Amino acid sequence: MTGPPPVSLEDFAAEVEIYLAAHYPRTRRAERRFVWGEGSDEVRVFQEPEPEREADALPAIRAWRAGLSAAGLGWITGPTEYGGRGLPGVYQRVFERVARDFEVPGDGALTISLGMIAPTILKHGSAEQKTDYLPKMYAGELICCQLFSEPGAGSDLASLRTRAVPAEDGRSWRITGQKVWTSGAHLADIGEIICRTADGPRHHNLTAFLVDMRAPGVRVRPLRQMTGGASFNEVFLDDVEVADSARLGVVGEGWPVALTTLANERNAMGHSTFGGAGILSTERLAELVRHAGAADDPVVRRAFGELLVRLRAARYTQAVMGARARAGDAPGPEAALNKIALSGNMARLGEFVAGVLGPSAVADTGEWGTYAWTSVILGAPGYRLGGGTDEVLKNMIAQRVLGLPRAH
Repeated sequence: MTGPPPVSLEDFAAEVEIYLAAHYPRTRRAERRFVWGEGSDEVRVFQEPEPEREADALPAIRAWRAGLSAAGLGWITGPTEYGGRGLPGVYQRVFERVARDFEVPGDGALTISLGMIAPTILKHGSAEQKTDYLPKMYAGELICCQLFSEPGAGSDLASLRTRAVPAEDGRSWRITGQKVWTSGAHLADIGEIICRTADGPRHHNLTAFLVDMRAPGVRVRPLRQMTGGASFNEVFLDDVEVADSARLGVVGEGWPVALTTLANERNAMGHSTFGGAGILSTERLAELVRHAGAADDPVVRRAFGELLVRLRAARYTQAVMGARARAGDAPGPEAALNKIALSGNMARLGEFVAGVLGPSAVADTGEWGTYAWTSVILGAPGYRLGGGTDEVLKNMIAQRVLGLPRAH
């Protein structure tokens, strides 16, 4: 966009305020400190609501996005030709600031749709795909999932086996295979899938598609984790027909498409808000230490201080990444660095809490704020795997950023 924005920040803030005040109640903010033993003691690395609760919440989320879209607030920074407002990133920050004063449904269920798949379509999709998909995604009409990992191809995504075979008429493809660890597949309307379309050299034999998750031959099955939740799924595709018009990018060049999505995934995972609220709260952790009677233990105090320093450093990096994303910059190597930092911090958090609580972390006595941390202790290792394992990301940073030679 050239020239000054068509609306000032002050007028835009007033516009957002008027719209939200007409549709949502204001937030009742209780200005008080965290009190141990009051309210829910639930803490989680990944939000794991029951599928029924997710389904019940979905209409309100869709209505929220539909209303924003109709009011010109659904995609504030997006290109106008694809339903966006075409405003600079600072306008998105103004919207978020104003929205904090209202009880709105939020976009948590759309993190994959808007944070990972939409940027991929914007970069690699055809003009027709951008026109067909992007306005509907930002209006909440289409919810997306990411069909990448497989039972035998998690970290080494290039070795995936799911195949897409072209039909004789050249107008469609038939997809057969299995995907795993697919968040939100049970809610999704479409999925971005990477398939093998040739037996040629690695990274040049893959193709990306947008597949209808309700098409004949698609079967979604939940995966129960050791935390007790089932936020992931495995997806089976049995001779699923996909039109060639749903192909994302050039045949055989699905790897760059996958890298774009993965970079956005790491960017999302690198933010603490991707996980459950409260687990990185300094106040909550301090009260946990006091409740356990360990506030004067020099070893615990040292571990507590080291953990907080690492968490604070990660938040500063997140702030820089967030500013770049809102300015329209694509995620760079810092997304991988930040994801590694957060996965390490999650592991340290689990170890710290387990050390403070001792047996209370594994025996459910009904005591508030103790056994509830089990979901964090058990869920933290998952951060090392999601968005690419830490080991793969470290290799990528060593080779592509630092220029170190590949080990033989």
